[in-house]
Amino acid sequence: MTFVQLIDCKTSNIDQLNRLMDNWVEATQGKRTATHSIVGRDRSDSTHVVEIVEFPSYEEAMKNSNLPETNRIFEELVAACDETPSFTDLDVVRDEQLNKMIVRRFFDEVINAKNLDLADELCTDNYREHDPSLSSYDVDLAQAKRENGEILDAFNPRLTLESVIAEGDLVTCRITFQGRHTGIYQGTEPTNRDVAGTRHATFRCQSGKIAESWWNWDDLGLLRQLGLVEV
Repeated sequence: MTFVQLIDCKTSNIDQLNRLMDNWVEATQGKRTATHSIVGRDRSDSTHVVEIVEFPSYEEAMKNSNLPETNRIFEELVAACDETPSFTDLDVVRDEQLNKMIVRRFFDEVINAKNLDLADELCTDNYREHDPSLSSYDVDLAQAKRENGEILDAFNPRLTLESVIAEGDLVTCRITFQGRHTGIYQGTEPTNRDVAGTRHATFRCQSGKIAESWWNWDDLGLLRQLGLVEV
């Protein structure tokens, strides 16, 4: 279970606090078990600072706390604070990346369920798609639906999200797909051959919708599976 530690402190020297964080990151390279750190300053009190540190589990957090580098930096942190810092240990019981949810729905309901019209609800009005396999590397939503609909009809693919990573307004996916060439694809008559491969896609989200996407996949590998190019 993911574990989060909140460090709440008062300091009139935020620059010193940042230097200590930089020193700790450098000193614990290859040793630390922390995976994510956020430092926030109270807008109503500039001396009130909260650090949020994420770990894979409580046990991993304890390993991190027992590092001699962590103990040393902690002593310096206490000295840099106006008051003794307080700690809150939290087991994460719910963790939702909301942009991930909209992207997963796009794959499940728009692509795999072939409900292309749902894209009108999930994407912004000024959505742009960038995909070298389409007629242009920059297409709007209507054209993207039209051209991707032809691809879905040609292969009836099933896409699986192998991993999904979100940061800020971006969501990146590692994808595998399987299908069969039963319809016309870019002028090529059906070969009835099975196809499979990998894709990567990155989505930019805005106000709970998908505003832009970038796609890359193994076009050459697909053509080889269709027997259209020499191996």
